[in-house]
Amino acid sequence: MSQQPLLLHLPQIQEETAYDSSEKVIIVGAYESDDEYNSGRTPPFSWKKLWLFTGPGFLMSIAFLDPGNLESDLQAGAVAGYSLLWLLMWATLMGLLIQLLSARLGVATGRHLAELCREEYPTWAGLVLWVMAEIALIGSDIQEVIGSAIAIRILSNGVVPLWFGVIITALDCFIFLFLENYGVRKLEAFFAVLIGIMTLAFAWMFGEAKPSGKELLIGILVPKLSSRTISQAVGVVGCIIMPHNVFLHSALVQSRQVDHNKKGRVQEALNYYSIESTIALIVSLAINIFVTTVFAGGFYGTEVANSIGLANAGRYLQEKYGGGLLPILYIWGIGLLAAGQSSTLTGTYAGQFIMGGFLNLKLKKWMRALITRSCAIIPTMIVALIFDTSEDALDVLNQWLNVLQSVQIPFALIPLLCLVSKEQIMGSFKIGPVLKIVSWFVAAMLIAINGYLMVDFFSAEVNGTVFATVLCTLTAAYVAFIMYLVSRAITFSPWQSVTQKKKISNSEN
Repeated sequence: MSQQPLLLHLPQIQEETAYDSSEKVIIVGAYESDDEYNSGRTPPFSWKKLWLFTGPGFLMSIAFLDPGNLESDLQAGAVAGYSLLWLLMWATLMGLLIQLLSARLGVATGRHLAELCREEYPTWAGLVLWVMAEIALIGSDIQEVIGSAIAIRILSNGVVPLWFGVIITALDCFIFLFLENYGVRKLEAFFAVLIGIMTLAFAWMFGEAKPSGKELLIGILVPKLSSRTISQAVGVVGCIIMPHNVFLHSALVQSRQVDHNKKGRVQEALNYYSIESTIALIVSLAINIFVTTVFAGGFYGTEVANSIGLANAGRYLQEKYGGGLLPILYIWGIGLLAAGQSSTLTGTYAGQFIMGGFLNLKLKKWMRALITRSCAIIPTMIVALIFDTSEDALDVLNQWLNVLQSVQIPFALIPLLCLVSKEQIMGSFKIGPVLKIVSWFVAAMLIAINGYLMVDFFSAEVNGTVFATVLCTLTAAYVAFIMYLVSRAITFSPWQSVTQKKKISNSEN
């Protein structure tokens, strides 16, 4: 009698997964033969299948439209005019590349980034990555919740204070739980409605403002950058890549039934996800361009250009463009509310995947959502109470939160690129040498740009020997951990990874 592999005798532990099998969307295509899929060939394009795969990319694109991005857009337009539109376009393309790699990881492995980080890195490193991801998520959520609260204050004519707007926004987790009970497609439809509201609101503003079409086209096609606009340029690029969104997309793509034993089905899923993600980010780019050009046309070269922020943008728009059929102040408020609500909901979604993946927690959905929202809402409430009466203080807070996001970017990008480059993780779907070089170049550029933002900010803000010493110590630890992650990208540990063992066990079964 042959000896059975040891792995078959290990106890089967129920692990946290992004979606249960009963929750996944079934892709209709029974008429296609399995022989065609087994051979690695994919069938011709189908609009019906594209529709069934559409959803995860649009949820991912919401992070490109959150209040932090809108503030970066309006400041870029007011201070730099149309001159940074080309950078906005290229930053979106870089974001698309990163998100496609995230989707590739999720589809090819059947596991999301947080799960794979837990399995492929030592326990201590996984815990550090988890803490960093949670910090990034909380920082992003503060911006999004504050953005929603500002919108509620605008739409209520200032009756609802900022702190109460935060409470209203916090209740959105119950909307999320309610919709999630009705299935993935219902939840995706709700987000599609919010994206549609944003598109309509900001397109309406674009029509009201009547910006220069010639200047818009030149801004997109002709690269231009000056020392006066470098801060806005860094902000445009820095706001595009959100660490939690990299984790999120690798989990969202698992909401569809894909047979990972058939190469053709995996490739088909990757093809359709690439198409829908591209379409989603084209929509997000259009919305960002609407916002940038409205403020470029109205405030570039004016005395108030440097003082416009998210908190006072509505007031300045109203003073510049006046009333109309529907006052532009309320149009801005509606668009901002849709952006804030949609991004806080996707933040709740991302928080569930990050916590569940890193810690392998098998909790009920309402419990995970409650924990995730509490982690963000409590600090946000404190912020709202402190900064409620000061628009300048809110702008300073936003700068600190942008820096916080910048600090976390390497801890999402480096593990992602490390994992998608490894054949023992991705199999035949690992990225090739050309794409690998391009991806690492883009990642290095994004990390360098955000590093510049951190250095520029801290050089202006840091005062005192004690503060400087603490900052230098933290910086040394930060750089050391980044170097460790890069070294892991060069070579994994010599022992078999958990993912490899699972593949061996599955093949032997």
